Amino acid sequence: MNAHKPNQQYYDEFAPNYERERHDGYHALIDRLETAIALRYARGGRVLEAGCGTGMILKEIRPHVSEAIGIDISPGMLEVARRRGLTVAHASITQLPFPDAHFDLAYSFKVLAHVERIGAALGELARVVKPGGHVVAEFYNPWSLRYLVKRLKRPTKISDDSHDETVFTRYDSLNDVRQVLPASLEIVSVRGVRVLTPVSYVHKLPVVGPALAWLETKASGAPLLRRLGGFMVVIAQKR
Repeated sequence: MNAHKPNQQYYDEFAPNYERERHDGYHALIDRLETAIALRYARGGRVLEAGCGTGMILKEIRPHVSEAIGIDISPGMLEVARRRGLTVAHASITQLPFPDAHFDLAYSFKVLAHVERIGAALGELARVVKPGGHVVAEFYNPWSLRYLVKRLKRPTKISDDSHDETVFTRYDSLNDVRQVLPASLEIVSVRGVRVLTPVSYVHKLPVVGPALAWLETKASGAPLLRRLGGFMVVIAQKR
């Protein structure tokens, strides 16, 4: 029997407090690193964020592109995104409401790790991207310090009724990703996010926090370290 909550229910519960710590420190660093990766492939094009949440990344991408659309399964999250003036829709990553080959870039952060039908999700991201366009897909990495810490620590509460292990969560190595990636996509790069951070609160410490943020920025693209990111970002190009 599956004890996990449905994803929509989980994220609706999360929505009221989702941004409580997102504007500085650790969470702001993660958003900056992810935004920088997406912008490499987004500028001037049509862009889809699959799992946009409250729009923290989409709002940073929008000024640099010709079209920016976000989808999410959580009406609670989308309500906040709409208040930001973002173009968003209620939809699932496994059934995107867009025509084939519409976008230059489709990206997804912190979402695919909570999708059981991962092949269907990646297939949809590939379908809506033009030939020559890119899919930027983030996975939770079992070969990371973050994974080790997650296995050792107690669950983190996200609401009165849920914690971060209430929702389905998967961890995929790069080899796992290759096995489920659609044939139309070819991996062209891998980036790492949260390579060196043991626990998030260290980013609140004077001196240590800024120094670690600088190191994380460098490690994201470092050849020997980027595949060890707690968040492994796979960049694939559509043939």
